[in-house]
Amino acid sequence: MSEIPKILAGKVAVVTGASRGIGKGIALELGAAGATVYVTGRTVTAGHLPGTVAGTAAEIDGMGGVGVPAICDHRDDAAVEKLFTQVRDEQGRLDVLVNNVYNSPASVRWIGRKFWDVPPKAWDEGFDIGVRSHYVASVFAAPLLIESQGLIVSVSSPGAVRQMHNAVYGVGKAAVDRLTAEMAHDLEGTGATAVSIWPGIVNTELLQLVPADDQGRRLVTLPGEGTFDLDQAETPHFAGRAVVALVADPDRLARNGKAWKVADLAEAYGFTDLDGRVPRAD
Repeated sequence: MSEIPKILAGKVAVVTGASRGIGKGIALELGAAGATVYVTGRTVTAGHLPGTVAGTAAEIDGMGGVGVPAICDHRDDAAVEKLFTQVRDEQGRLDVLVNNVYNSPASVRWIGRKFWDVPPKAWDEGFDIGVRSHYVASVFAAPLLIESQGLIVSVSSPGAVRQMHNAVYGVGKAAVDRLTAEMAHDLEGTGATAVSIWPGIVNTELLQLVPADDQGRRLVTLPGEGTFDLDQAETPHFAGRAVVALVADPDRLARNGKAWKVADLAEAYGFTDLDGRVPRAD
């Protein structure tokens, strides 16, 4: 990767669920831009999927930022509050919170199922980690972000406005975007900003488990949505570059309260994915 200007030097970020996937990509790009990044998650030792909190933090160090591993179970409100107390004590500021933590392995089990085939426990898995955790982190981060006129970014999905995966997934993403709108309303006049971002199909470690077919293509079929070539998908860094651009944008208040496709942000801010493309899934 070519050297990235340290446009976020002196900035402090918290990225939740950053051991792997989109969260890791965001954390790495923030670090590459010079930020100090607190990497949260529960993974201490790599298992079926690669990636750990400490591993992401070490990669951030290697890219020119400062990575701080922060083991945190986002179902534990006291642990989340302690995290932001740690940030204040160690840094004295917070410039961006990225609400990304999500239980993807649990969610993927129910893709394409009718609502009567998705058990109530799937609702709890999706909402406790995918919605409630965003609210809790934002509550404890807000005083710091108001002081810095900072930014809350919540990772959402086009599933908020159209059918995608299943009912629980769609309602959860709609809730994330509604939370963004409500937080933006409450932040008016403070200088702080809240937005959602919508990545497309992202070639995460989970999807990298999909094997190639006899023609060497890595295809994934999502019931009712289509078949996608994962080699043409976004990398997790693409969303990361969107977050960097938002943090660096002095006019980001104009985006307050809304959801933005990562590809649209790429065209607006002039960044690309690692291979120079602006991938679109729609």
